[in-house]
Amino acid sequence: MLSRLPSAALRGLQAEPVDVEVDLSRGLPAWNMVGLPEAAVREARDRVRSALLNSGFEFPLRHITVNLSPADRRKDGAHFDLPVAMGLLLASEQFRPAGEVSTFPFMLGELALDGRLNPVPGILPLAMFAREQGFRSLIVPEGNAHEAAMVAGMDIFPAASLLQVVTHLAGRSLLAPYAEPPAPAPLGKDMLDLADIRGQLQARRALEIAAAGGHHMLMSGPPGVGKSMLAKRLPGILPPLTLEQCLEVARIFSVSGDAGRSLSDTAPPFRAPHHSASDVAMIGGGSTPRPGEVSRADYGVLFLDELAEFKRQVLEVLRQPLEDGKVCIARAADTLEFPARFQLLAAMNPCPCGYLGHPTRACTCSPSQINRYRQRISGPLLDRFDLHVHVPPVDKNELARMRPGESSLDVAARVLTARQRQYVRLGEGCVNARMSQKQIERFAHPDADGAKLLDTAMQRFSLSARSYHRILKVARTIADLAGDTSLAVSHVAEALQYRGEGFSAW
Repeated sequence: MLSRLPSAALRGLQAEPVDVEVDLSRGLPAWNMVGLPEAAVREARDRVRSALLNSGFEFPLRHITVNLSPADRRKDGAHFDLPVAMGLLLASEQFRPAGEVSTFPFMLGELALDGRLNPVPGILPLAMFAREQGFRSLIVPEGNAHEAAMVAGMDIFPAASLLQVVTHLAGRSLLAPYAEPPAPAPLGKDMLDLADIRGQLQARRALEIAAAGGHHMLMSGPPGVGKSMLAKRLPGILPPLTLEQCLEVARIFSVSGDAGRSLSDTAPPFRAPHHSASDVAMIGGGSTPRPGEVSRADYGVLFLDELAEFKRQVLEVLRQPLEDGKVCIARAADTLEFPARFQLLAAMNPCPCGYLGHPTRACTCSPSQINRYRQRISGPLLDRFDLHVHVPPVDKNELARMRPGESSLDVAARVLTARQRQYVRLGEGCVNARMSQKQIERFAHPDADGAKLLDTAMQRFSLSARSYHRILKVARTIADLAGDTSLAVSHVAEALQYRGEGFSAW
């Protein structure tokens, strides 16, 4: 007997159609699985056998051939367990379905040895694929029901075991549809407030500009001055994600198998990998390529604390996604593309001991130590930071007064207003940091005094063409925050201040 059930295989963030074919023929009892299955798929033999026996069914003592078609594409993931088990039951005629096999719901899930259904990663892109293929119902493990319910237009049936799926398809005991819609998490919950920051007016201003225009920012200063505190409060002043952006971010986290973020959270993601992270962890990859930190920070913030402590190779792989907003992972068998539209925020000390230029504490580093420390960060990477900010020590009198600063809600309101101006001018979702050269020439052209000041700065600091365009982008954001339609010399001067101070300090 032969049975055929539809399924899908993940390829990056997308899903591809796979037919699960199960054939029982005469011969010595054996199990053959073909169709380029990876290890997790091949091991389904033992899981399916134990699950069938412990659920009260018989394991067919026949020559079993399981084919995952098309045969020239690799298959990975344990979500094939459920359709393979159902194919065996259909082929061995151990239950009579209530309807035609063509009317079966799309089904996914990993089987435990006792027949329970365990949740699997990547359920969101798989559910979106099922909807695109015309399916209107989906059977998933109970642990994946909330995630699958994010896909509109699908009836989600959570199942706890293989036996429940069989009785549902036989029409004896129907599964109850999942009725709880995913409610968006309130923005601002668990967000850190800028009011906790004492002093640091220039750094706060730079953080507001970075949030308004989506600019990359580098903070340098002695330890304990508040660089990490400032960075962790950036998500609290960013605009909430749109529904489309939420689904994109949720799909990335779903494929990554990362449960640390609520799938209905409208707050931009904030990723802060440790400085011991490898280049594969940062950029993505592996034998079965998965998204890295740059993709998990899509539409959000990637914070690199202690920037100079990262391996140089790890930092250099950031250069291409910073420019293109995507990552292309090439392997011998396949080439995958992951989105990486993140905002880079970094913090570092000026020297190994951290006190170079401190007003009261002396630096203990030798010139060669300082030089080696700074050479860990290449010039091309530094050139990609729009804002270079020196964060000095906080005055002790400012700390003693315990006067709260401006709250994140007030700053977020100004940032949202500036973003809306950019969306009207550039298109929905497009920020100043990602303006093209034609858009810069059209919308970020300075007045005569501003152009003269910028030409003088280009000659004095020997800035690159990339720096020239990034200064104009920052100036355009400053003008948007002020509500000005044209670029005045004051906007260019402030943009140069953030660019020039970082270079002179370096």
